[in-house]
Amino acid sequence: MEEPPLEDRELARAFLEGRDEGAFRELFRRHTPALQALTLRFLGRRARLSDDVIQETWLRAARGLSGFAWRSSLRTWLIGIAINCAREALRRERPFGASVGDLPERAASGAPPDLDLERAIRELPDGYREVLVLKDILGLTHEEIAERLGIEVGTSKSQLFRARRALRGSFCPVREEKDTS
Repeated sequence: MEEPPLEDRELARAFLEGRDEGAFRELFRRHTPALQALTLRFLGRRARLSDDVIQETWLRAARGLSGFAWRSSLRTWLIGIAINCAREALRRERPFGASVGDLPERAASGAPPDLDLERAIRELPDGYREVLVLKDILGLTHEEIAERLGIEVGTSKSQLFRARRALRGSFCPVREEKDTS
């Protein structure tokens, strides 16, 4: 009969106490797919940047694991680290003077909209994309989002509203109505 898998806490203890490489590898194997899904969306599907962020996340996690208090799951803690790393990576890439609130320009052609949701999410301003991914894809509450991103709950709600409105605008551009009065 197969032994039940070790819990994250037991694996973390084995890594911390004996620098057990196998324990760390198992934690990596368990949690990296979720981190990859998060960072790819967070970073607009830039795989290389996502890989760098994941590597930095695990480096920080390995250094900070002894101070982790287990008040949340290990995955939640890792996601918080990944979010911070991703935000730092985006700040390093943002051209001087670029504003987070600037929506991408869209050509006003008569052609039907391209229904590429991944591209539309990628083109959202960073703050909008971050909140949208955390709320609508990962299912975090506004309180959890606010805590992870260091923003107010109301900011999380308004960013989500604006992100969803921008996505709708990507697929259903508003046409100017003629004045009939």
